[in-house]
Amino acid sequence: MSAFVLVPGAGGSAWYWSRVVPLLQEAGHDAVAVDLPGDDENAGLPEYARLVEAAIGGRPDVVLVAQSLGGFTAPMVGARTGVAEIVLVNAMIPNPGETPGTWWDNTGWEDARKRAAAAGGYGEEFDVNEYFLHDVSPEVAAEGEPHQRPEANAVFASSCDFVEWPAVPIRVLSGAGDRFFPLEFQQRVARDRLGLEPDVLPGGHLLGLSNPVGVADYLLHL
Repeated sequence: MSAFVLVPGAGGSAWYWSRVVPLLQEAGHDAVAVDLPGDDENAGLPEYARLVEAAIGGRPDVVLVAQSLGGFTAPMVGARTGVAEIVLVNAMIPNPGETPGTWWDNTGWEDARKRAAAAGGYGEEFDVNEYFLHDVSPEVAAEGEPHQRPEANAVFASSCDFVEWPAVPIRVLSGAGDRFFPLEFQQRVARDRLGLEPDVLPGGHLLGLSNPVGVADYLLHL
């Protein structure tokens, strides 16, 4: 039996994983989603990492799953806790010492996003519905509204304090229809920074909400 500790993206709401955690638990595994203080201007990556480490506690054989901005917390936690595996889901993949605020330009994200929008026939200007909720059911999106909170600026100036990625299996899982981090962009960043080829599932940026069965099945068959 594996233990899954799941880290949300911007905003830090554990609710993001609310469709995936029960599926892992029903399969007999220990699974917990971590709630992070995304809207707290006094909380940066060190605070995020400490909260994730506390959630891991004494759990053995932990699979650390990180969504989007959670990718910046994953290597810090992995380097200090001895997790068994790391799974990055539509995630920002940092270099040592990088901040989330500089990652955008360092990776060429803006140009990649606009090229994908032009090719895909949707708007280049960011819109939550068009970029995040386009493949999430209206019922799920409505349920999530009370759980949403803005991401404070503090974390974007916070350095990702690690020397190298932990020597454990690392997997990159990408949504084929992700408009925020387009698939071609994710593939390039994963190859450049980790030397890995992403696995791909149908779904957009909020893969845990639009395709929770696919994500859970993927995790259960690692």
